[in-house]
Amino acid sequence: MHPNPQTQNAPPAAPPGTIVGLDIGGSKTRGIAWRDGVVVADAVAGSANVQNVSPEVAAEHLAELFAALDAASPGLAPRAVFAGAGGIDTPEDAAALEALIRPHAPSAAITVVHDTRLLLAAGGTDTGVAVISGTGSAAWGTNDDGAAARAGGWGYLLGDEGSGYWLGREAVRYSLQRMDRGEAPDGLTTMLLAHCGLAHPRELIAHFHQETRRYWAATSPVVFDAAAAGHAHSLALIEEAGADLATLAATCAHRLGITGPIVLGSGLGSNQPALQEAFRTHAAAQGLGEVRILDKDPIFGVPSLVGNN
Repeated sequence: MHPNPQTQNAPPAAPPGTIVGLDIGGSKTRGIAWRDGVVVADAVAGSANVQNVSPEVAAEHLAELFAALDAASPGLAPRAVFAGAGGIDTPEDAAALEALIRPHAPSAAITVVHDTRLLLAAGGTDTGVAVISGTGSAAWGTNDDGAAARAGGWGYLLGDEGSGYWLGREAVRYSLQRMDRGEAPDGLTTMLLAHCGLAHPRELIAHFHQETRRYWAATSPVVFDAAAAGHAHSLALIEEAGADLATLAATCAHRLGITGPIVLGSGLGSNQPALQEAFRTHAAAQGLGEVRILDKDPIFGVPSLVGNN
């Protein structure tokens, strides 16, 4: 499998004029337009990731996003579009997403990559390993020789350990297991039921299957709140998440013969100190070096990536 598939019409250097960056996550799509290096438009729409929504819905969300960008910066007409998305594992994946973008940027050079590349660039480094912990999870890295490696990013049915969805699902499983044993709801289950607007753990079964991956990823803060209150199982889940994410990072780093830097980001990675602490501990235990916590959205890596392609 090609570790870094992308469309073949990427520009050799950042073009003058307007460029558009897209960060296509499992929960939302963010777009930013830069004109001569200055942000001129910034908009958010629903996910355009076909792992999470149908191609038709993805197309609708992209249309909404580009309309908002154009409204903020009339006559947008981007010269280049650089898109990062989860699930870009083959050149065919990249080409399919490019085809959805093309109607909105008919004359642009379009580059499509796995979204971990945005994160690494936003972390201020050309080499190292990027680790995403958001709705899903994945790692990608590159070394000074230009070799690249991927780990994880298999999607929620096969993996995504250490992600928001994984934590939300595990909170539901824990609550249902307690119910099966005849145990009363504890701190985590009580918080989870309140978050979901439910009265009894048995209601979680139908509710889980009725709601979306995005919905359950958005329940993950409940686990961190319960952990902050001293809930033992929640603390263990966060520790396990940190260990799983560190394993993704180590898998890439060891294949590439590097130890870092390691950039942790996306929704949970950038915003949950307890997860960051667990990740640092397990990364060090696996022989990894410097860990950087991304303090900006990955999309801000786009200008440097356009300039390097």
